[in-house]
Amino acid sequence: MNELELTGGARIGMANATFPFATLKVNKERLELNASIVGNLTFQASDIISIEPYTMIPILGQGIKINHTVANYKERVIFWTFKDPNSVVRQIQETGFLSNQNLTEQKIDRKIVKKQSKGGFPIKKGFAIGAIVVWNLLFLTDFIPFFLGKTDEFPIGNGVLTAIALLFLTALFSLISSDFRRLILKEGRELNDIKKFAIFAMIISGFMLLQLGIMTKFMN
Repeated sequence: MNELELTGGARIGMANATFPFATLKVNKERLELNASIVGNLTFQASDIISIEPYTMIPILGQGIKINHTVANYKERVIFWTFKDPNSVVRQIQETGFLSNQNLTEQKIDRKIVKKQSKGGFPIKKGFAIGAIVVWNLLFLTDFIPFFLGKTDEFPIGNGVLTAIALLFLTALFSLISSDFRRLILKEGRELNDIKKFAIFAMIISGFMLLQLGIMTKFMN
């Protein structure tokens, strides 16, 4: 086996991505765990201490635990899979990634080291913080008057609709605009690092806008 590719879930630190938002790719040179905005991690064999089966709940909460030495990545890295964890470990071994020969002959890939230095989170921290602040402020413009008793209407107004619309547009532009991706993604990151989450966010926010629009129309 030259390369292994599996779809599943992942836990990186305290953040969790459920199936099918994580992809594990392994070949002789590298192991990549792409869990969309939860984290995109790339390892060389020399970064790995061990890869072991991990079971929290049989079938529903099982996978492999990747023990590593990369300082800028979260210590806890787990790939969730419905497959037998022992089988997955064997498949990784069959790629040659963990072989003794690979460990001794492998040269340090500077591109991977540079990517590791930026951490696993693919989105620029400033953009992520700004987006969270704006999102919450927009929701508060609708919720605060309701909680203060200034209105008896259900707290869904222009603030909530604007917040959801911004999420839809952010997801859409991240999929179709390379210039927008350069604005929000860290250097060296690309569409595949966030694609699954962007599609999911666009579908969910689009559905919510449609439902809220219909509800608002009937209420008026």
